[in-house]
Amino acid sequence: MTRKKRSRAGCLLAMGLAAALFLASCGSQNRLMFGTGGTAGTYYSFGGVLSQYMTNFAGVKVTAVSTGASKVNIESISDGDYQLGFAQSDVMTYAWNGTRLFESSGANRDFRVLGALYNETVQIITMDDKIQSVSDLKGKSVSIGAAGSGVYFNAVDVLKAADISLDEIRPQYQSFEDSKESLKDGKIDAAFIVAGAPVTAITELATTNGVKIVPINGTTRDRLLADNKFYAAQTLPAGTYPKQNDPIETVTIKATVLVSKNLDLNTVYKLTAAIFDHSQDIARENAKGKELSVSSATQGIDIPFHVGAAKYYAEHGVIVKSEE
Repeated sequence: MTRKKRSRAGCLLAMGLAAALFLASCGSQNRLMFGTGGTAGTYYSFGGVLSQYMTNFAGVKVTAVSTGASKVNIESISDGDYQLGFAQSDVMTYAWNGTRLFESSGANRDFRVLGALYNETVQIITMDDKIQSVSDLKGKSVSIGAAGSGVYFNAVDVLKAADISLDEIRPQYQSFEDSKESLKDGKIDAAFIVAGAPVTAITELATTNGVKIVPINGTTRDRLLADNKFYAAQTLPAGTYPKQNDPIETVTIKATVLVSKNLDLNTVYKLTAAIFDHSQDIARENAKGKELSVSSATQGIDIPFHVGAAKYYAEHGVIVKSEE
């Protein structure tokens, strides 16, 4: 090849690389990855519906992907792999403050809040009629979620509020499904389940074997709410589960959508509007859509909202804390 041809080929290669970088840059702004949760969970199914509405109405392509949920999503937003993600409100607080799940890695503040979408209820289930309150768990075999998981820390918080240490129960570290089977087989006395109610595993158990929800109320709930701002009081209406004839007092955390702090104001504004302007349509596709509201989306959150989301909420009469 002559020097002239080599020079021309070099120029063409440089131009090609520049074009590829330009297209990649454009694509990264117009395609967003949304971290959800496991394929059998609410995060994944609801995230799929939300991503479609955001794609249709926010002018960006949003793709929902299955993940290990809250902690993974926060870390992946920080790494730049995802631009949106679901997280429990307690887990995002741990990340912001560098505590519990994030104690070893340190504080992570690369995300901002888009909004809280629905309640994730703390539910203690049992088949033992002698367990009437949290205090009755003392000395019992209790599933408290996987070690170090979000459910684990929820259980620790509730037990602490009732003046019960882990040394005073026989803790079992099980998933929701394993807890259901262990209860059915009589291997455990109670289990903590933290998810949007009604939970399929609880409904199945209530239908086939009979199960009851242990209330979290009175002094225990008062202490819990005073010590942990990311919890809120909740009452499960009668009929939430089969054979549940009375309302049950308990507590909840929030399923929140987080976004990268690096997303621009206009994009996040449109993403927020795509959800809340179409909440009734979303509710027809997923039951959790019934809980969507501007007022609920902004309650019980002490982490800064993205300025784009804050702009949307301000236009609807709600002022929230945000950071540039």
